[in-house]
Amino acid sequence: MQTNQIDLVAFGPRHLEGALALSRQAGWPHRLEDWQMALALSEGFVAVDDSGRVVATVLVTSYKNDCATINMVIVDEAMRGRGLGRKLMDAALSLAGERPLRLVATTDGLPLYQKLGFQETGTVLQFQGPVSPVAAPAGVHAASPADIPAIAELDRQAFGADREGLIAYLANVGRFAVIRQGGKVSGFAALRDFGRGELVGPVVASDLDDASALISHFAAGRPGAFLRIDTTLDTGLAPVLSGLGLQHVGGGIAMQRPPRPAAQNSTTRTFALASQALG
Repeated sequence: MQTNQIDLVAFGPRHLEGALALSRQAGWPHRLEDWQMALALSEGFVAVDDSGRVVATVLVTSYKNDCATINMVIVDEAMRGRGLGRKLMDAALSLAGERPLRLVATTDGLPLYQKLGFQETGTVLQFQGPVSPVAAPAGVHAASPADIPAIAELDRQAFGADREGLIAYLANVGRFAVIRQGGKVSGFAALRDFGRGELVGPVVASDLDDASALISHFAAGRPGAFLRIDTTLDTGLAPVLSGLGLQHVGGGIAMQRPPRPAAQNSTTRTFALASQALG
Protein backbone atom coordinates (compact mmCIF):
# COMPACT_ATOMS: atom_id res chain seq x y z
CA MET A 1 0.00 0.00 0.00
CA GLN A 2 1.36 3.44 -0.96
CA THR A 3 0.77 6.67 0.90
CA ASN A 4 -1.12 8.15 -2.06
CA GLN A 5 -3.90 5.66 -1.23
CA ILE A 6 -4.23 7.24 2.18
CA ASP A 7 -6.56 10.15 2.96
CA LEU A 8 -6.04 12.71 5.72
CA VAL A 9 -9.33 13.71 7.32
CA ALA A 10 -10.30 15.77 10.34
CA PHE A 11 -9.96 13.82 13.60
CA GLY A 12 -13.44 13.25 15.02
CA PRO A 13 -15.03 11.13 17.75
CA ARG A 14 -15.65 8.31 15.27
CA HIS A 15 -11.88 7.83 14.98
CA LEU A 16 -11.21 7.36 18.69
CA GLU A 17 -11.36 3.56 18.70
CA GLY A 18 -8.95 3.42 15.77
CA ALA A 19 -6.61 5.87 17.50
CA LEU A 20 -6.74 3.75 20.66
CA ALA A 21 -5.74 0.68 18.67
CA LEU A 22 -2.75 2.57 17.24
CA SER A 23 -1.57 3.74 20.66
CA ARG A 24 -1.83 0.20 21.99
CA GLN A 25 0.24 -1.03 19.06
CA ALA A 26 2.86 1.58 19.96
CA GLY A 27 2.90 0.41 23.59
CA TRP A 28 1.32 3.58 24.97
CA PRO A 29 -0.82 3.29 28.12
CA HIS A 30 -3.64 5.58 26.97
CA ARG A 31 -7.23 4.63 27.71
CA LEU A 32 -10.16 5.66 25.56
CA GLU A 33 -10.89 8.37 28.15
CA ASP A 34 -7.36 9.75 27.69
CA TRP A 35 -7.88 10.02 23.95
CA GLN A 36 -11.25 11.67 24.54
CA MET A 37 -9.58 14.32 26.73
CA ALA A 38 -6.86 14.94 24.15
CA LEU A 39 -9.41 15.37 21.37
CA ALA A 40 -11.65 17.60 23.49
CA LEU A 41 -8.75 20.03 23.94
CA SER A 42 -7.36 19.75 20.42
CA GLU A 43 -7.88 19.59 16.68
CA GLY A 44 -6.12 17.22 14.37
CA PHE A 45 -6.07 14.72 11.57
CA VAL A 46 -6.17 11.01 11.06
CA ALA A 47 -4.91 9.09 8.06
CA VAL A 48 -7.34 6.43 6.88
CA ASP A 49 -6.89 3.72 4.28
CA ASP A 50 -9.46 2.85 1.64
CA SER A 51 -11.31 0.63 4.13
CA GLY A 52 -11.65 3.51 6.58
CA ARG A 53 -9.11 2.09 9.04
CA VAL A 54 -7.14 4.66 11.03
CA VAL A 55 -3.44 4.24 10.21
CA ALA A 56 -1.99 7.47 11.65
CA THR A 57 -2.92 10.33 13.98
CA VAL A 58 -1.78 13.83 14.91
CA LEU A 59 -3.28 16.43 17.25
CA VAL A 60 -2.63 20.13 17.72
CA THR A 61 -3.51 21.55 21.13
CA SER A 62 -3.73 25.34 20.88
CA TYR A 63 -3.49 27.55 23.93
CA LYS A 64 -5.33 30.55 22.53
CA ASN A 65 -2.85 32.36 20.26
CA ASP A 66 0.06 32.01 22.69
CA CYS A 67 1.38 28.65 21.48
CA ALA A 68 0.38 25.12 20.51
CA THR A 69 1.66 21.63 21.19
CA ILE A 70 1.82 18.99 18.47
CA ASN A 71 1.12 15.60 19.96
CA MET A 72 -0.26 12.08 19.61
CA VAL A 73 1.79 11.56 16.44
CA ILE A 74 1.46 7.85 15.67
CA VAL A 75 1.93 5.95 12.42
CA ASP A 76 0.90 2.32 12.04
CA GLU A 77 3.94 0.04 12.04
CA ALA A 78 3.08 -1.26 8.58
CA MET A 79 2.97 2.28 7.17
CA ARG A 80 6.23 3.67 8.51
CA GLY A 81 9.07 4.82 6.28
CA ARG A 82 6.75 6.00 3.50
CA GLY A 83 6.54 9.71 4.25
CA LEU A 84 3.26 9.62 6.12
CA GLY A 85 4.80 11.21 9.22
CA ARG A 86 5.85 14.21 7.13
CA LYS A 87 2.35 14.52 5.68
CA LEU A 88 0.88 14.52 9.19
CA MET A 89 3.32 17.15 10.39
CA ASP A 90 2.69 19.40 7.37
CA ALA A 91 -1.03 19.22 8.12
CA ALA A 92 -0.43 19.96 11.80
CA LEU A 93 1.80 22.95 11.02
CA SER A 94 -0.90 24.37 8.75
CA LEU A 95 -3.49 23.92 11.49
CA ALA A 96 -1.29 25.62 14.10
CA GLY A 97 -0.83 28.71 11.94
CA GLU A 98 1.60 31.29 13.29
CA ARG A 99 1.60 30.03 16.87
CA PRO A 100 4.93 29.12 18.48
CA LEU A 101 5.09 25.32 18.68
CA ARG A 102 6.19 22.77 21.26
CA LEU A 103 6.43 19.00 21.19
CA VAL A 104 8.16 16.07 22.87
CA ALA A 105 10.10 13.96 20.40
CA THR A 106 11.26 10.38 20.44
CA THR A 107 14.72 9.58 19.14
CA ASP A 108 13.12 8.16 15.99
CA GLY A 109 11.13 11.31 15.34
CA LEU A 110 13.96 13.73 16.07
CA PRO A 111 15.40 13.99 12.50
CA LEU A 112 12.02 14.92 11.00
CA TYR A 113 11.33 17.57 13.61
CA GLN A 114 14.79 19.05 13.15
CA LYS A 115 14.17 19.30 9.40
CA LEU A 116 10.97 21.20 10.17
CA GLY A 117 12.83 23.78 12.24
CA PHE A 118 12.27 22.49 15.77
CA GLN A 119 15.18 22.86 18.20
CA GLU A 120 15.94 20.87 21.34
CA THR A 121 15.20 22.77 24.54
CA GLY A 122 15.43 20.09 27.24
CA THR A 123 14.97 16.50 28.33
CA VAL A 124 11.67 15.07 29.56
CA LEU A 125 11.84 12.31 32.18
CA GLN A 126 8.94 9.93 32.75
CA PHE A 127 8.62 8.44 36.24
CA GLN A 128 5.99 5.93 37.24
CA GLY A 129 5.16 3.01 39.47
CA PRO A 130 3.55 2.08 42.80
CA VAL A 131 4.13 4.91 45.23
CA SER A 132 5.88 4.23 48.54
CA PRO A 133 4.20 5.23 51.83
CA VAL A 134 4.96 8.85 52.68
CA ALA A 135 3.78 11.24 55.37
CA ALA A 136 1.36 13.97 54.38
CA PRO A 137 3.18 17.32 54.26
CA ALA A 138 1.99 20.34 56.17
CA GLY A 139 0.75 23.41 54.37
CA VAL A 140 -0.84 21.72 51.34
CA HIS A 141 -4.62 21.78 50.99
CA ALA A 142 -7.29 20.69 48.55
CA ALA A 143 -8.18 23.50 46.16
CA SER A 144 -11.63 25.03 46.14
CA PRO A 145 -13.53 26.16 43.02
CA ALA A 146 -12.66 29.72 43.97
CA ASP A 147 -8.96 28.89 43.55
CA ILE A 148 -9.23 27.92 39.86
CA PRO A 149 -8.65 31.43 38.43
CA ALA A 150 -5.49 31.82 40.56
CA ILE A 151 -4.32 28.37 39.48
CA ALA A 152 -4.84 29.29 35.82
CA GLU A 153 -2.88 32.50 36.29
CA LEU A 154 0.04 30.73 37.97
CA ASP A 155 0.06 28.20 35.15
CA ARG A 156 0.09 30.99 32.58
CA GLN A 157 3.08 32.62 34.25
CA ALA A 158 5.02 29.37 34.47
CA PHE A 159 4.11 27.86 31.10
CA GLY A 160 4.19 31.08 29.12
CA ALA A 161 0.75 30.59 27.59
CA ASP A 162 -2.87 30.88 28.65
CA ARG A 163 -4.13 27.34 29.33
CA GLU A 164 -7.39 28.35 30.99
CA GLY A 165 -9.29 25.67 29.03
CA LEU A 166 -6.91 22.92 30.14
CA ILE A 167 -7.12 24.01 33.78
CA ALA A 168 -10.92 24.05 33.63
CA TYR A 169 -10.94 20.56 32.10
CA LEU A 170 -8.63 19.22 34.79
CA ALA A 171 -10.80 20.75 37.49
CA ASN A 172 -13.74 18.85 36.03
CA VAL A 173 -12.11 15.42 35.67
CA GLY A 174 -9.57 15.54 38.50
CA ARG A 175 -8.58 17.54 41.55
CA PHE A 176 -6.12 20.25 42.53
CA ALA A 177 -4.02 20.81 45.65
CA VAL A 178 -2.57 24.22 46.51
CA ILE A 179 0.04 25.92 48.67
CA ARG A 180 -0.65 29.45 49.89
CA GLN A 181 1.63 32.29 50.91
CA GLY A 182 0.12 35.35 52.50
CA GLY A 183 -3.33 33.94 51.86
CA LYS A 184 -2.75 33.67 48.09
CA VAL A 185 -2.20 30.56 45.99
CA SER A 186 1.54 30.29 45.31
CA GLY A 187 1.72 26.75 43.94
CA PHE A 188 -0.53 23.93 42.75
CA ALA A 189 -0.62 20.37 41.51
CA ALA A 190 -3.30 18.43 39.61
CA LEU A 191 -4.23 14.76 39.88
CA ARG A 192 -6.32 12.80 37.39
CA ASP A 193 -6.88 9.28 36.14
CA PHE A 194 -4.58 8.34 33.29
CA GLY A 195 -3.26 5.17 31.68
CA ARG A 196 -2.45 2.46 34.21
CA GLY A 197 -3.36 4.57 37.24
CA GLU A 198 -3.17 8.27 37.98
CA LEU A 199 -1.05 11.17 36.74
CA VAL A 200 0.20 14.11 38.82
CA GLY A 201 0.66 17.23 36.72
CA PRO A 202 0.96 20.00 36.02
CA VAL A 203 2.89 20.95 39.14
CA VAL A 204 3.73 24.65 39.42
CA ALA A 205 5.59 26.06 42.41
CA SER A 206 8.07 28.70 43.47
CA ASP A 207 10.76 26.20 44.46
CA LEU A 208 11.64 22.51 44.64
CA ASP A 209 10.51 22.17 48.27
CA ASP A 210 7.00 23.36 47.47
CA ALA A 211 6.83 21.18 44.35
CA SER A 212 7.88 18.16 46.42
CA ALA A 213 5.26 18.94 49.06
CA LEU A 214 2.50 19.21 46.46
CA ILE A 215 3.40 15.84 44.95
CA SER A 216 3.76 14.23 48.38
CA HIS A 217 0.29 15.48 49.29
CA PHE A 218 -1.22 13.28 46.60
CA ALA A 219 1.22 10.41 47.17
CA ALA A 220 0.42 10.30 50.90
CA GLY A 221 -3.22 9.51 50.24
CA ARG A 222 -2.59 6.56 47.95
CA PRO A 223 0.24 4.27 49.13
CA GLY A 224 0.79 1.48 46.61
CA ALA A 225 -1.21 3.24 43.91
CA PHE A 226 0.27 3.53 40.41
CA LEU A 227 1.35 7.12 39.77
CA ARG A 228 2.95 8.73 36.74
CA ILE A 229 4.78 12.06 36.71
CA ASP A 230 6.50 13.67 33.71
CA THR A 231 9.16 16.19 34.64
CA THR A 232 12.21 17.75 33.00
CA LEU A 233 15.83 17.15 33.81
CA ASP A 234 16.50 20.75 34.82
CA THR A 235 13.87 20.85 37.61
CA GLY A 236 15.88 18.69 40.02
CA LEU A 237 12.73 16.73 40.79
CA ALA A 238 14.10 13.33 39.72
CA PRO A 239 15.63 12.37 43.13
CA VAL A 240 12.36 13.32 44.86
CA LEU A 241 10.36 11.03 42.56
CA SER A 242 12.83 8.19 43.03
CA GLY A 243 12.43 8.67 46.79
CA LEU A 244 8.69 8.09 46.38
CA GLY A 245 9.43 4.72 44.80
CA LEU A 246 8.76 5.81 41.21
CA GLN A 247 11.01 4.48 38.47
CA HIS A 248 12.52 6.41 35.57
CA VAL A 249 11.12 4.55 32.57
CA GLY A 250 11.94 6.83 29.65
CA GLY A 251 10.94 10.22 28.40
CA GLY A 252 11.69 12.30 25.36
CA ILE A 253 13.29 15.40 23.91
CA ALA A 254 11.52 18.72 24.46
CA MET A 255 11.53 20.83 21.29
CA GLN A 256 10.23 24.23 20.25
CA ARG A 257 9.81 26.21 17.03
CA PRO A 258 11.09 28.85 17.46
CA PRO A 259 12.87 28.29 20.77
CA ARG A 260 11.70 30.67 23.49
CA PRO A 261 13.73 31.75 26.51
CA ALA A 262 12.35 30.89 29.94
CA ALA A 263 10.28 33.60 31.57
CA GLN A 264 12.63 35.90 33.45
CA ASN A 265 10.15 37.70 35.71
CA SER A 266 8.00 34.81 36.92
CA THR A 267 8.36 33.68 40.52
CA THR A 268 7.01 30.23 39.64
CA ARG A 269 8.03 27.44 37.29
CA THR A 270 6.60 24.19 35.98
CA PHE A 271 8.06 21.19 37.83
CA ALA A 272 5.84 18.52 36.23
CA LEU A 273 3.96 18.51 32.95
CA ALA A 274 0.24 18.10 32.43
CA SER A 275 1.45 15.31 30.15
CA GLN A 276 4.05 14.94 27.44
CA ALA A 277 1.29 15.66 24.92
CA LEU A 278 -0.16 18.74 26.57
CA GLY A 279 3.03 20.29 27.97
